[in-house]
Amino acid sequence: MLSFIIPTLNEEKTIEKTLKSISAYSGEKEIIISDGKSTDRTVEVVRKYADKIIVHDGLTRQNIAKGRNAGAKEARGEYIVFVDADVTVPDIDNFIKKIEVYYKEDPKLVAVTAGCLVYKETARMFDNIIFQSLALYFSFLNFIGFGAAGGEFQMIKREAFNKVGGFDERLAISEDMDLFWRLTKIGRTRLPVGLNIYHTGRRPHKVGWPRLLWTWTRNTITAFFFKRSDSGYDLVR
Repeated sequence: MLSFIIPTLNEEKTIEKTLKSISAYSGEKEIIISDGKSTDRTVEVVRKYADKIIVHDGLTRQNIAKGRNAGAKEARGEYIVFVDADVTVPDIDNFIKKIEVYYKEDPKLVAVTAGCLVYKETARMFDNIIFQSLALYFSFLNFIGFGAAGGEFQMIKREAFNKVGGFDERLAISEDMDLFWRLTKIGRTRLPVGLNIYHTGRRPHKVGWPRLLWTWTRNTITAFFFKRSDSGYDLVR
C-alpha cells in the first residue's frame, strides 16, 4: 500500500490536476492532504479525492517540513510518497512499477526520488535543461552515497522515514535534501536517470533561475553544516 502525502497552501489552481494524476494509480493507496490553513478553495477541491485531510490549526505559519510530517503521522502504507501540489506523474502505474523493481533489486534501498520536467505549455527557455542537469547531479550524489533530492517526488519506506525521525521541522528550505542525507545513514537512496515527474516550474518563473539557484545553494549549505535554513522561504514555496 502506498500513502500519497500532498502538502497544500492555497493550491486551488493546481491541486486538482495533481490529484487526478495520483488517483489514477490502480494499486492499493491512500491520499492524504496536509493543508497549511488555506484561505482559498483548496480544501473544498480536494474533498472528492482525498482519504484524509489534515488542516493546520496553529497560530503560526506551518512550513512544508511540518506539513509533510503531519501527513506522515496519519499514513498507513508501507511506502510514503511525498508529492508537491503542482506535480503530475505520467502513466503512474508504470512509473510506480519501475520504482518497485528498484526496491526488489536492492534490499538496502530506502528511498527513491525523480527528476523534473516542466509542462510543455508552461516551460520556458532553459527550464528543462537546468532541471535535468540537477537530476543528473543528484543521481550521481545518490550513487556515491551522499543522498540528494528535491521535494517534488519522494517515495520512502515508512520504516526508514520513521527511523530517521522524518523531516527536520527546523528547516524551512532544504528539508528534502537533509532527509535524504540522513536516510543514507541507514540505507541507500536513488534517483534513476530518465524517471521524471512533471510540474509547473512556477518557482523559477517567479524569481528567475539565478536567484533561485543561489537561494537553494546557500540553504543547502546552512542546512548541512548548521541545521538551519537561510533566508528566502517565500522565494521557493
